[in-house]
Amino acid sequence: MRKQNMDNPWISYRWVPQEVLPDFGQFSANHEQINRIAGKFLERDSEGESWLFTGYELNLFPDEAEGYYLNVSATTPCWFVMWRLEEDVERYVDESSIPMAKSEASLAVPHRICVSYNEAARLLDGGESVDTVPLNDEHNSWLQEYVDQKYRPEPKKRHKPASFKGAERPAEE
Repeated sequence: MRKQNMDNPWISYRWVPQEVLPDFGQFSANHEQINRIAGKFLERDSEGESWLFTGYELNLFPDEAEGYYLNVSATTPCWFVMWRLEEDVERYVDESSIPMAKSEASLAVPHRICVSYNEAARLLDGGESVDTVPLNDEHNSWLQEYVDQKYRPEPKKRHKPASFKGAERPAEE
C-alpha cells in the first residue's frame, strides 16, 4: 500500500494499492504467519510512504469463471484489492513498524485480493473500498489459461417478442 501525499486543502494524503506480487517465501520471514495479514513499513520519501502486507491467499473457483473472463477481456486486466482503514494496528503490523503505524489515527490494511470482476462488484455493493492494480503480462496469461479451461458462457435464450405473448384484455361479460 502507498500513502501518497496530496496538495489539497481538505486532505493531506490518500491510500492506494501500489503493487501485487506473489509471495513464494521471499516476503514472509516466518512461514507460520502464512495466511495471517502482516504489515511492514518499507520507506518514506518526499511523496509519501510505502507498506508491504503479506499473508494473502488467492483461490480461483470454477463458479467464478465469468468474473475472471470479464477481467481478462477488459482493456486493462487487474487485481482487485479490498482494503479498510484500521485503528487497531497492532493486529496487522510487525512489532518494529508499530510506532510508524501509530503516527496516524488509522492505517490502510488490505484484507482481500481477487481477480474476479463479479467478486469485486459484490464487495463494492457491500460498502467496501476496492481499488485496482494492473495485472502484469505473466499474471494475465496465467488467468487467461484458467479462463480458457473453466469458462463456458451461458447459452443465449431466445425470448418471444411481446407481440406474440398476447394482449391482456378483460374478459367479456
